[in-house]
Amino acid sequence: MPNWAEDATPASVSERLGVEIPATATDRRAAYQNGFQDDGLLLAFSLSTSEVDAFVTGLAPQGALTRREKPLRTSVKPTTPFSHLGLAEPETLPDVQEGQICAPCEGQLNSLQITEHPLDDRAGRVYLRGVD
Repeated sequence: MPNWAEDATPASVSERLGVEIPATATDRRAAYQNGFQDDGLLLAFSLSTSEVDAFVTGLAPQGALTRREKPLRTSVKPTTPFSHLGLAEPETLPDVQEGQICAPCEGQLNSLQITEHPLDDRAGRVYLRGVD
């Protein structure tokens, strides 16, 4: 039965994802789910709008992120939901950029996806979902 690790921290999850959280990031949230075959990793934080593009570029996504103006119409029930962190699922949000960072990734990580959602004119939230 999948279960959430009690000791997951933004620092420990970012290390497993191979992603450095910018020092200026705020509202850092993380979770680690022990799964049947694969483990799920969630990391979310806020950055100033001016820092988001540089952060995404530094991750070197496999392709350009895709802009999605409207929430997805179909119900999405991810195995590792961001609702565990008290956040809306990125798929339910309008005006996001999303894409694949890597699949497969180097090391033990199988895949890493990113979604960026503007919170207001000054800041955006970065959502990272990894499979280990």
